[in-house]
Amino acid sequence: MQLLISPASPFVRKVRVLLREADLMDTVEEVVVSTTPMNSASEVVAANPMGKIPALIRPDGPAIYDSRVITRFLDDHAGAGLYPQSRIWEILTLEATADAIMDATVSMAYEVRLRPEEQQSPDWIEAQWAKAARGIAAVNNRWMSHLTGPLNIGQIGMACALSYIDLRHDARGWRDGNAALAEWHAAFSARDSMVSTKPA
Repeated sequence: MQLLISPASPFVRKVRVLLREADLMDTVEEVVVSTTPMNSASEVVAANPMGKIPALIRPDGPAIYDSRVITRFLDDHAGAGLYPQSRIWEILTLEATADAIMDATVSMAYEVRLRPEEQQSPDWIEAQWAKAARGIAAVNNRWMSHLTGPLNIGQIGMACALSYIDLRHDARGWRDGNAALAEWHAAFSARDSMVSTKPA
């Protein structure tokens, strides 16, 4: 199988961390592509008509896409147990929260990086940050118990979301008022799978 990637994407990183944690690196080849929301690469569009990454190309079926679909597929393929049935709805909600934080903060980055300065909307940027900040606070205040214990996809997603903020929006200071989450993130970021997928 081939995974179409751009290393800076937090959605891509979530899948790449799973590949390493589930010992699938010999099964899935990571293929770096140069693509943007304004000009999707042809190989990405061939795999995903939405032109988004990650996309997983399979030899025995159509490509699958959206990071949550890919992680669920790979977890099932490897029998990794990252979606434990005993807490499945909580884990899926935590994963969705992490993805929503990614959505908001990637949107902030695109607003600045892809639009001319005179067309950028500070109000839009702040509205996106407000969403991310609410998600971060909710995890810090209500979801820390789900970030402990055996590894699950919610943990991977949240770590990748927070690390993306460090990469693109470090000045926002997400750790202020979120001490428990900050401590957890520091420890999780030391995992080999996180270190080896850190964008250069």
